[in-house]
Amino acid sequence: MAASKKTSSAPARFPVRLLALAVLALALGAGGAFWWWTDRPLRLADGRVEFSVPPGASLRAAADAAVAGGVREPGLLLGGFFRLAARGHSIKPGDYVVTQGMTPANLLDKLIRGERIALTLTFIEGWNFKQARQALDQAPGLRHDTAQMSGAQIMAALGRDGVAPEGRFFPDTYHYFRHASDLDVLRESLREMDRQLAAAWEARVSDTPLQSQEQALILASIVEKETGKPEDRPLVAGVFVNRLRIGMPLQTDPSVIYGLGEKFDGNLRRRDLAADTPYNTYTRTGLPPTPIALPGKAALLAAVQPAATRALYFVARGDGGSQFSQSLPEHNAAVRKYQPGGRR
Repeated sequence: MAASKKTSSAPARFPVRLLALAVLALALGAGGAFWWWTDRPLRLADGRVEFSVPPGASLRAAADAAVAGGVREPGLLLGGFFRLAARGHSIKPGDYVVTQGMTPANLLDKLIRGERIALTLTFIEGWNFKQARQALDQAPGLRHDTAQMSGAQIMAALGRDGVAPEGRFFPDTYHYFRHASDLDVLRESLREMDRQLAAAWEARVSDTPLQSQEQALILASIVEKETGKPEDRPLVAGVFVNRLRIGMPLQTDPSVIYGLGEKFDGNLRRRDLAADTPYNTYTRTGLPPTPIALPGKAALLAAVQPAATRALYFVARGDGGSQFSQSLPEHNAAVRKYQPGGRR
């Protein structure tokens, strides 16, 4: 009887190995496609899309915000890339813009570097501190940390405890990012005024009667408020410097108005000029105790580099400029000519 043949019971290994290789190939392909995607331009709903990242947002939340803003990529995919590629780096809150040609890698780099859309706020020459605060309150995107603070508290928060806030902030345009504190804007403006005032003081004429940077700032604020035409600033400063030298009252209306505060109704009367306040430069000689407005660079320089003039008086001509006079009779004639109505 012939012996029967044995059949093998071992599993077929070739199909299993083939399946493993296929899975590996798919994984490598998917991974390659993924990293290839990270260097490809993002699809956008428009040529420029904007989105905002709130404070404390996660990488996935930032990706979702980008998608909501118009990035036409899956949020799960974009967020996954952010988590893989961020490598522990944090992202900064604010407003961002994505333009044609940017890749996921470019976008993540922008988020990490904080390349945000800058907003702007302008302080105008001649504004007082109250007006500057109103501009801060109305500025979009700022955190209004000073909303419940007094002027003294604000100066203390800025490291200038005991210093009056009036005139301390340089009138200019400032850039900030959404969610920044209004204290940050004020701090930058304060430092800029420090720089501008120090530079002006270094350039002062040798025979100035001003004794300090503080006095230069006060006089500059008066010059700013008294000047309608830029070319008049040195002459206006020259009149006030001449008065300071001889101990004559400055008799500047803007300072009186500042001292009246909320009582001023837009019409300065003779009785107002007689009502004594620390800022009434008709009843008191010398400079007022603080600046009365935000002086710009030209006013700062005019205060320390006044025009060489013998004029002691000036009056507004009605065209933005002033008429300067050396004597009181000459000045009175100019007043009758240019302000025939006078004050009540």
